[in-house]
Amino acid sequence: MISDFKGKTAVLTGGASGFGLECARIGASLGMNLVLVDVQKDALKAAHDEMKALGVHVMAKRVDVSNADDMQELATAVFERFGAPHFVFNNAGVGAGGLVWESSVQDWEWLLGVNVWGVIHGVRLFTPMMLEAAKQDPSFQGHIVNTASMAGLLTPPNMGIYNVTKHAVVALTETLYQDLKLVSDQISASVLCPYFVPTGINQSERNRPAHLSAQSPTQSQLIGQAMSDKAVGSGKVSAAQVAQMVFDAMKTDHFYIYSHPKALGNAATRFDAIVHGRNPPDPFAERPDIGLTLRNSLKQ
Repeated sequence: MISDFKGKTAVLTGGASGFGLECARIGASLGMNLVLVDVQKDALKAAHDEMKALGVHVMAKRVDVSNADDMQELATAVFERFGAPHFVFNNAGVGAGGLVWESSVQDWEWLLGVNVWGVIHGVRLFTPMMLEAAKQDPSFQGHIVNTASMAGLLTPPNMGIYNVTKHAVVALTETLYQDLKLVSDQISASVLCPYFVPTGINQSERNRPAHLSAQSPTQSQLIGQAMSDKAVGSGKVSAAQVAQMVFDAMKTDHFYIYSHPKALGNAATRFDAIVHGRNPPDPFAERPDIGLTLRNSLKQ
């Protein structure tokens, strides 16, 4: 929970676009110090220059969040310049689709590296720093927000590799919240579960590292990409609106942040099946046309 953001420090991974950049813009308007972290060099420079022009203290670092050494260097640099951060947004993420057995080892390593290990590194490096600051200063307030997805609460087909990573982030963050409540009343956590919001995550391949190069896409992966492009591109909720939800959640110590609460009906159906031991429900019950199209496409 953070009641006053002025003069506080925010570390934002995936900070050069999407939710990260929009949170940086809000943070700048509130007088925060900003640490922008991203792997895309040109976007990072543009974001840095934009924040600098707003007159706030800003540091930009090109970092591969999946790399432990890179993240350690980031944590050291943040502490040396600003001290312990108050807001840590473990937000960097990449997406991929396709039938779960068609994902290559490189696909798994890439998504698990960014989506899961990136969050793990952010939590393991910055949480102790924040707890120590809280111990030294009774007025210190801190909050960690990890970006998951509605795919962390659901299991839509043809998205298995992405679902796995986002379920991990939900579990990690729920546990982080409970662990923090054991040891501190000054630092808390939230999980962001957006649905389809135009952020550029559907074009993640632009930042895929060369050593994890992709194989030729399968039919299911091509279909998954096309469906993702259409769904994300038609999103009615903006990244800026979601960023405001993040700041609102920190002010009130609200844990679950949803961009599309109506999508929770599918989560309720899924959890009801889990509780009663029923087989997983039809994910296309409300839109059978989509399910039929997907099945027909995969049978060709």
